[in-house]
Amino acid sequence: MSRTLMSLVALAIAAYLILCAALFVFQRALIYFPQPAAVDSPDTRLTLATPDADIRVSVREHPGPKALIYFGGNAEDVSLSLATLARAFPGHAVYLLHYRGFGGSGGSPSEEAIARDALALFDRVYASHPQIALIGRSLGSGVAVRLASQRPVQRLVLVTPYNNLEELAARQYPWAPVKWLLKDRFESGRYAAHIQVPTLLLAASDDEVIPRASTERLLRSFPEGVASLRVIAPAGHNSIAERPEYLEWIGEALNR
Repeated sequence: MSRTLMSLVALAIAAYLILCAALFVFQRALIYFPQPAAVDSPDTRLTLATPDADIRVSVREHPGPKALIYFGGNAEDVSLSLATLARAFPGHAVYLLHYRGFGGSGGSPSEEAIARDALALFDRVYASHPQIALIGRSLGSGVAVRLASQRPVQRLVLVTPYNNLEELAARQYPWAPVKWLLKDRFESGRYAAHIQVPTLLLAASDDEVIPRASTERLLRSFPEGVASLRVIAPAGHNSIAERPEYLEWIGEALNR
């Protein structure tokens, strides 16, 4: 091999390693896209104090045993869903978690930090509302399914859910060894195996982000008879909530 060719090979290897290193260092900036809260008033805001950050929660208080906790997508301002969910489910208190760095919450987002905040929110809500349903959308489906495997949830709804983040990252970056680089894996399939509460998976017919195969792998991870899959059509990843079936089918799942 000539010296020139060896130099080119070495340069290509060095460039590849630099790209992989950059992907490792900046990966969370490619996963989480923090948004400010558009709806933020004392009447709709709850602050959850954790040891290392104050976490914001958009709320609609309501007396009674039932509550709904919502976990949104990786670029979602969950406060925008507060009024819709409050109208659709008037018998539930409604709580929407702003991930760290989102909507005035302190800290920086990571899987483990969000999981801890979800547990803290559940425990706070459970003290006054013992019948809690969870809705997790897109990234939030991974948060919800993990929480449901750890706490006494009554119902679980997963919107545009995935089996694990590694599959999605490998699809997005086929040239990178994501198995070795990924910090936040959101292994929903692993947690689903421990869930026994009625669960609805809602998929979009034309989802351009989450492959149907990933959703179906997640479905097969649940114990037999626990989970069902329904497909909203026509709908894309970001437009699924605009279809009338969205709230209708969620309501059926919460009330059955």
